[in-house]
Amino acid sequence: MQVLHSLPSFDHPDLIVGTNTSDDAGVFRLRPDLAVVNTVDFFTPIVDDPYVFGQIAAANALSDVYAMGADPRTALNIVGFPKGKLELEVLQEILRGGADKAREADVVVLGGHTIIDPEIKYGMAVTGIVHPDHVIRNVGIKAGDALVLTKALGTGIVTTAIKNRRVPSASVRAAVRSMTTLNRVASEVMRRCDVHACSDVTGFGLLGHAFEMASGSGVSVTIDWRTLPILPGARRLATQGHITGGCGRNRLFLADKTRIERTVPAAVVEVAFDPQTSGGLLIAIAEAQASSLVRALHDAGISQAVVIGHASAPADVAIYLV
Repeated sequence: MQVLHSLPSFDHPDLIVGTNTSDDAGVFRLRPDLAVVNTVDFFTPIVDDPYVFGQIAAANALSDVYAMGADPRTALNIVGFPKGKLELEVLQEILRGGADKAREADVVVLGGHTIIDPEIKYGMAVTGIVHPDHVIRNVGIKAGDALVLTKALGTGIVTTAIKNRRVPSASVRAAVRSMTTLNRVASEVMRRCDVHACSDVTGFGLLGHAFEMASGSGVSVTIDWRTLPILPGARRLATQGHITGGCGRNRLFLADKTRIERTVPAAVVEVAFDPQTSGGLLIAIAEAQASSLVRALHDAGISQAVVIGHASAPADVAIYLV
């Protein structure tokens, strides 16, 4: 990591968001009333159905733009596909799934790039737009803020169980429904409120993304495990050992940055570290406005939105799970 930290950074008077705070996307001002938002994400299949995989990968890539309070406009496909090992119909279905999800988001797919790769990979580079004064970053949380989460957790656990062929169909359906749901509506509702910060919960898991938000904002965050929305069957699957490698890496990285009460069930701890794919938005807002935001999200169909914790002045560690 020290080698990567030595890479040169970029400075420009119109660079609004770069890499300094591990934000969800980069933002560059084009003119006083317009900025572009750029992000890229791709990964290997996590479900068996290629069309569904394409949908999930596209929704996941688009999510970074929504987390910034922006609107995605165009996308480029990124594909790795093995030569001569799979029918091209598999690739066609992946791209069709991504295209359909892009259309749902009113995003135009302009093309893309494909390489020969032993393992399938798919995702998108996405460009969005936002007013420079309306960018929502992953920093800016204030002591006393409430944290609102918009989707249930546990996608990494469920998709690992899918690979192990040991998962109930109800858990698969719930996870797929969650991962293919755009964060578009949640983002639009969020933008009508005076939110202080936002990030989408993806590969670093709930605790990892909460840490990025807390440390970048100079606060500590306490999360109440009893409030966490969890996908059906995820706790039981975690108990059975369906844990991703990313979960272990998240644990290792956050070991000295989090404090977990002994009363928190072991399976819930796994869920809190679990890397998410196309996860929900984690939104920081003044506590007095949190219930109004949750009601607005529920009214818009985001039924799992819930307050999961609060921010306070910086303490011994950045994140408490109690």
